[in-house]
Amino acid sequence: MIRDQRRWQRFTPMQRARRAAFYLLAAAAIGQSLRAVDVIPEFLQDMPEQVADLFRRMWPLDWGYYGKAVHEALIETFHIATLGTILAIGLALPVGMLAASNLVPWRPLNLLAKLILVSSRSVNSLVWALLFVAVFGPGALAGTLAIAFRSIGFVGKLFGEALESTARGPIEALHAVGAPPASVFLKGYWPQVQPAFWSIALFRWDINIRESAVLGLVGAGGIGMALDTALTLLYWDQAAVVLLTILAVVAAAEIAVTAIRSRIL
Repeated sequence: MIRDQRRWQRFTPMQRARRAAFYLLAAAAIGQSLRAVDVIPEFLQDMPEQVADLFRRMWPLDWGYYGKAVHEALIETFHIATLGTILAIGLALPVGMLAASNLVPWRPLNLLAKLILVSSRSVNSLVWALLFVAVFGPGALAGTLAIAFRSIGFVGKLFGEALESTARGPIEALHAVGAPPASVFLKGYWPQVQPAFWSIALFRWDINIRESAVLGLVGAGGIGMALDTALTLLYWDQAAVVLLTILAVVAAAEIAVTAIRSRIL
């Protein structure tokens, strides 16, 4: 009697070949990247001493710099992030609605809206800030617009996806009784996407707090300008105060957003 001696294997030969090819390509890409960035071994060897020297220059911290320059810039950072988020939501919601194929069943309009969302996300906030600084000059206005235009793609994409994932039952029932389009949206779509909307808005505001903290490095207002001044003058004790302030603000914003989301969602 001949028994079947087949042995179970997790991957087929073709799957193993594909995995091996992927690992080889990944190793080649990493090697090429290391060559392209031109890593200097002498700098890596000297790094511990340089880091220790930098921390020695930062200590003791110049806490007086907080009252002179950091506090006012910090308040401006909150204003930039908050106003930029509100403006982004106002601009992103119509675009997100146009991107939702179940709400606007016209393919060219969906593609145009998605192109706008992709264009917004593909440009970094610092690049937006440089553009608006060139147009409006240095200050909080440029930072607010940079935050807003950067956030349109994020808010609009997630809001559009939330609309596309809504259940069809309530929508069809409203259409069946002859409800107007505004009522269909407010009574059918909005109750289903409202939790996602608030989650998206709070999450984006949290991100914008972090991004607005560095826009001042290119002249777009906020606490980044205080950091840029300290770094330019090589006042490392003042730079440390700014960095610790940014860390504290980001942590506080994260805690606040988490607490608010737990209450309203």
